[in-house]
Amino acid sequence: MKITEFCVKISDTPLGINYTYLSCMSTHKEPLNEEYVLDESPEISLGENTGWTQRIFSAFPALQSRNYFFYFIGQLVSLIGTWLQIVAEGWLIFQLSHSAFYVGLDAAISTIPTLFLSLFGGVIVDRFSKRKILIFTQAASMTLAFILGILTVFNVIRVWEILLLAFLLGVVNAIDSPARQSYVVELVDDKKHLSSAIALNSGMFNAARVIGPTIAGLLIAGFGTGIAFLLNGLSYIAVIIALFHINTVYKPLQTHTHPVEAIKQGLKYAFASPTIKMVLLLSVLMSVFGWSYGTLMPVMAGTVYHINASGLGYLYASAGVGALLGAFLISTFSHKFNHWSIIIVGNVFFSVFLLIFTFITNAYIAAFFLFLVGLGIVSQFSMMNIIIQNLIDDHMRGRVMAIYTISFIGLAPLGNFEIGVLAEKMGTELAIRINALILVAFGLGLLYFRNKIKTMKLSRTASTG
Repeated sequence: MKITEFCVKISDTPLGINYTYLSCMSTHKEPLNEEYVLDESPEISLGENTGWTQRIFSAFPALQSRNYFFYFIGQLVSLIGTWLQIVAEGWLIFQLSHSAFYVGLDAAISTIPTLFLSLFGGVIVDRFSKRKILIFTQAASMTLAFILGILTVFNVIRVWEILLLAFLLGVVNAIDSPARQSYVVELVDDKKHLSSAIALNSGMFNAARVIGPTIAGLLIAGFGTGIAFLLNGLSYIAVIIALFHINTVYKPLQTHTHPVEAIKQGLKYAFASPTIKMVLLLSVLMSVFGWSYGTLMPVMAGTVYHINASGLGYLYASAGVGALLGAFLISTFSHKFNHWSIIIVGNVFFSVFLLIFTFITNAYIAAFFLFLVGLGIVSQFSMMNIIIQNLIDDHMRGRVMAIYTISFIGLAPLGNFEIGVLAEKMGTELAIRINALILVAFGLGLLYFRNKIKTMKLSRTASTG
């Protein structure tokens, strides 16, 4: 008896990713063969959800890429854990030392390795599989988080041990950060979705910045800081699993020059472009005089607003909500405005509202201005990252993004140390106020030269190293 087959195509796309299930049935209504296949067709398949998920993926098209979707979910969970540790570590070291200086030193020492090792990290990123590099760095970070958590839970942690573990984590981040920054290009199926992916990276970081500190405040108040460190260690499992499910093609360089020579090539390539040089200058100023305000938030919470760890979490979360909104606006509307206009407006937003924040003594009102501060700084940094990523060639991406990493992370120790010393000598509010005034002055300069800046070409540099 001849058996005929018919195949019914059933698409289940609640996440906007077109995975198609083929069910082939015989005339006897028994399954002859079943398999899953990936349908990359842009057509809307039978049963596809065209409601809220379609609106989400039209606003964030990078999530339509399977690899980026897995990466986004894994990193989001991991970054929530990271923010648990950031808040808990700042609170713990302040409780142990009762010193704003040590709070600033802890933040500084965690980023010092980025300053000295990121250029070599960029060479590594350009030579090896970024996926494998990230699996290694995430596993190393997880180990350090567990060590910190165990020492804290058993109440044997000391300030010097916190500083040592922060330094070791900085060494790992010197490789991890340029790898993550440059890997995003390989994760999107369509390069025109790169801007969306970069904005989503900022959104991911700041969604974690909203969720993590809020959870951290509750955990610290209820169970102590040790549990926050242990949960951070567990959170790395999510991103490691995601990386094992990502399929990207590794294209090794044809020739390997000496690491020092490779670094020189990266520096020459980056500084051959006036646009990249301007973006690097902006990121340096924002890193030293902008991001450093967050270092003193535990001190502000305790001495100005007189709130506990839970309240500190809400202050961090307020800035995170504003940053999250900024990332959404960049992903959705960045193509409709001049890129430099967004950067200038973001700079003004951040510096002016940070200055106003320093005069506020009510925690609720302060939270509102931190919301505006977060909106400004992320709008600016997302746009700067988009500009650089669109300018550089793939074979130089790791090295150039390492330079960018130095500019906004590696030089942060200068800002953290500077603001810690100022706070110790002149008071917390005045320390933040001085830095905000420097950025206000720079913002006025951007406004004055805005017409010249807006005409800067967003084209690839001619230099290839």
